[in-house]
Amino acid sequence: MNDMYGKGILKGLSVSLKRFIETYADDLKWIGKRYRTEEGIAHRSSKDGRGIFTIQYPEEKLPVPEEFRFVPLLVYDEGPDGEKIMRCTSCGICSRVCPPQCIWIVRSVDPATGRPFPDPAEFYVDADVCMNCGLCAEYCPFDAIKMDHDYELASFGRSLFDKARLAKPASYYETIRPVNSGRENAARAAKEAARSAAQAE
Repeated sequence: MNDMYGKGILKGLSVSLKRFIETYADDLKWIGKRYRTEEGIAHRSSKDGRGIFTIQYPEEKLPVPEEFRFVPLLVYDEGPDGEKIMRCTSCGICSRVCPPQCIWIVRSVDPATGRPFPDPAEFYVDADVCMNCGLCAEYCPFDAIKMDHDYELASFGRSLFDKARLAKPASYYETIRPVNSGRENAARAAKEAARSAAQAE
């Protein structure tokens, strides 16, 4: 009966009008300091924000949560002389658990013995196929592959990432995932301490 007289339409339009007014009322509180500031964007995307939530991308960018995941990255540790020590041992677990099969690994081989050694000669991730599920990072036993936060990867060509492009230092990973990296570093230190204690006995 209400729809016959247009009351339902008016009720819906009143919600839009309320949001419209709240947008400008909220903007007046933040005048001069809201746009293009981290504080303002964080407020707008929080539960305390009011009105229409429009981000002026790319000038403004929503802060991504720590658990946000995009294309994988390969973590390496920096040696005393600045050399890159890859954590990846090219075991292939990540490529086996990958649902779309977008990871390819070529093992390094010792030319003297012909045996493989733990450092991938080549490592590829097809970002166009990757579904960003994070299973590769979850199953990696060496904390060598993690999910990145860099989502601005648009290009005119195929996004096939090689080892050089995927490799990023452990310090970078610690900045984008401080809680996770702290937990992993503590677990790694405890394991090393237990190993040292066992060898001392």
